[in-house]
Amino acid sequence: MSTVTISAAATRTRFVADRLFFALSLFATAVLIALALLDEQIASAGLILGGFALGVAFLKFEFSYTASWRRFLTRGEAGGLIGGLIVIAIAALAVVPVAALLPNYGGAIAPLGPSLIIGAFTFGIGMQLANGCGSGTLHTAGGGSGRMLIALAFFIIGSVFGSLSLPRFLALGGLDPILAADYLGPWGGLAATLGSLALAAALIVSVAKKRGANFRPSRNYVIGGIVIGLLMVAVFAAGGHPWSVTFGFTVWGAKIASALGADFSNAPFWQWPGPHHALTDSVLSDTSSLTDFGMLLGAMAAAAAAKPFAAAAWPPAKSLLAAAIGGLVMGWGARLGFGCNIGAFVGGVASGSLHGWVWFVCALAGSSVGIRLRPLFGLSRE
Repeated sequence: MSTVTISAAATRTRFVADRLFFALSLFATAVLIALALLDEQIASAGLILGGFALGVAFLKFEFSYTASWRRFLTRGEAGGLIGGLIVIAIAALAVVPVAALLPNYGGAIAPLGPSLIIGAFTFGIGMQLANGCGSGTLHTAGGGSGRMLIALAFFIIGSVFGSLSLPRFLALGGLDPILAADYLGPWGGLAATLGSLALAAALIVSVAKKRGANFRPSRNYVIGGIVIGLLMVAVFAAGGHPWSVTFGFTVWGAKIASALGADFSNAPFWQWPGPHHALTDSVLSDTSSLTDFGMLLGAMAAAAAAKPFAAAAWPPAKSLLAAAIGGLVMGWGARLGFGCNIGAFVGGVASGSLHGWVWFVCALAGSSVGIRLRPLFGLSRE
């Protein structure tokens, strides 16, 4: 058989496989939506659709918090960070006033203390080793990256350990959540939030200019930031709170551990009302899990439609080890720090909560450490 014939056969096989993955992603999404609608949970169906659209958007626009943070820290390039601030500004337009005015809606808020600082710093280290944050791990794993499937598995494990550690770190003390709307009202809180974003953008641009680096976001980051910001508003409208990623991972891990015989009855975190209900109820009742499932399937559909799905070769063992360690560290840090780039930083700042900015500063510092550790695993600092 000629090389040309073998190549043509391989191409046809790949084409069929891509179409199969595309069809499976759509079918699985349709099943989840049907289950939600059969239970008369229209909002849940909306969360699945919102997650699906987010998975497509992140993959289509190649929107990466981890890479943009790394480019800023190593080269001073600020375009990616500005794109991330666009997402927050759009989400804040809805989240700050609506959460303050409507009783069925709430923001992403958290106390300020050692748990937040340590969790965010640790998360920053892990995201650079894993080469993806919470949303990044999710959509790249859904897009067919075997390396990120490993990162996701260890992220889930780390999240469970983080849930067991969180109460002890909260016992160290701290300040109650500081929310702009509580002091300035819904519209004053929105103005303060947008002002803080403008100040952050000015500082980031100033750093980029001093380092002679580009500070203008690319077309993908501008359009992607707008699209993702609008989708975050849609998820907020359906779920009643800002988009969250990592709590779903914690629930998955605890459910798997429980099925394997683990007992969480004496774990304080899992006796708190929210986690307790999430652990005992169906996973389809957890809003974070619904958007996570949707995002995985959306990224899978987008990847299978646009390029050969899961065709990349597996990376070296050291790179896989970095993914595992990074995922484990991120999972632990996410629970201590009340979320990831999405739930803690984007959701927190978009809610007018001071903890979002504290999380960002600490995670950025942790990312700087993580970047320095990357060469140990054969990964480039760039």
